[in-house]
Amino acid sequence: MQRTLIQIGPRQVLGFCLAISAFELLTYMASDLIMPAMLSVTTELGADVRHVPNAFNLYLLGGVCLQWLIGPLSDQWGRRRVLLVGCAVFALACTGAFATQSIEAFNLLRLLQGMGLGFVVAVSYPALQEVFCEADAVRLMALLGNIALLSPLAGPLLGIVLLQWLTWRELFLVLGLAASMVWLGLFACMPETVGVTRRDGQRQAAVRFSWRQTFQRYRVLSGNGRFLAASLALGLMSLPLIAWIGLAPLLLIQSLGLTPLEYGLWQIPIFSAVIVGNLILDHLLTTHSLAQLIRLALWPFCLGLLALIGCALAGASLSPVVACLALYAVGLGMSNAALYRVALFASEDSKGLVSAFAGMISIAVMSLGGLLIAFIGGGTRLELFALCAAFSGLMCLPLVLGLLQRTPADSASAQ
Repeated sequence: MQRTLIQIGPRQVLGFCLAISAFELLTYMASDLIMPAMLSVTTELGADVRHVPNAFNLYLLGGVCLQWLIGPLSDQWGRRRVLLVGCAVFALACTGAFATQSIEAFNLLRLLQGMGLGFVVAVSYPALQEVFCEADAVRLMALLGNIALLSPLAGPLLGIVLLQWLTWRELFLVLGLAASMVWLGLFACMPETVGVTRRDGQRQAAVRFSWRQTFQRYRVLSGNGRFLAASLALGLMSLPLIAWIGLAPLLLIQSLGLTPLEYGLWQIPIFSAVIVGNLILDHLLTTHSLAQLIRLALWPFCLGLLALIGCALAGASLSPVVACLALYAVGLGMSNAALYRVALFASEDSKGLVSAFAGMISIAVMSLGGLLIAFIGGGTRLELFALCAAFSGLMCLPLVLGLLQRTPADSASAQ
């Protein structure tokens, strides 16, 4: 049973969790639902196919653009007010794509839509951590991960089905209308966690926004080695999956000649594996510490990426590559929520600012890494993609192992 630290009723708790889940799902769906139609978008707007991965990575960069400001503002103004503003901006940006006439305007709107990710990371995640106790907060983070993964899992297939009746412009209009409904849900159910005394007697006090103090706080946080290691590791661990999302349309549809439906079906093993990893995390939470969970997750994580290197050297074909990515994805699902908790509580500073900086770092690593993999040709050959994805993911190991050395495995479990 979920234990709340804020005085709210069961119905409001349920409505809050559903609204947060729906907003996160929409921020990912705005990317994944349109992926099967991206070649049509570039054709209709007279643009080069290189804009397919570029638009996806611009979406991720949008998630970084304002996080540094969103987090501190939510510390002063409250999580609820800031998240409502973010949801409204996201809804307007999706609706605006309906009328875009150039690839430049389309990419700008992708950047604005991606800012919705920033509000999810910098505002809704800290709010969950402040409403629920540690074990339930980690469980809900894993659950949110599962719900978000329904987007790349079901998004391409749903997009293919909807494109039988709707244009890609109308898909964005539907997303905008759905985001408007989520705004109403947040307005009705989201509690305020800043300036409220919790049941445990603690109080998340409002922090007055000051440009000078904000940059000073970021400067201090940037010197926190444990925080930086956890945030960079979050980005590097997810980079193979992010690169796959951005480059799969080119690899599967353009290079291998698969149909959009076949492209969508090949996403199922990988994202189902992340969900399996999250379910394993939820099962082990009551008996293992966060450090122990991360150690266990490294086994499928590393084995999958090492096998991916072997596939590339042996002449990669689609089935083995997807199998290796699925094994890696189990480890990613087991570790992601736990590692986020480590990053968030590596500092005593307000969680809005800490979460914002962690999100900025991790999403910047994913976005810039994805752009680099695309630039060196990762979307042209499956073998090159496999090598780049595997090595980029394994780069997190020194950071994660360093964190684990400073976190005893026998420490208290995340109950």
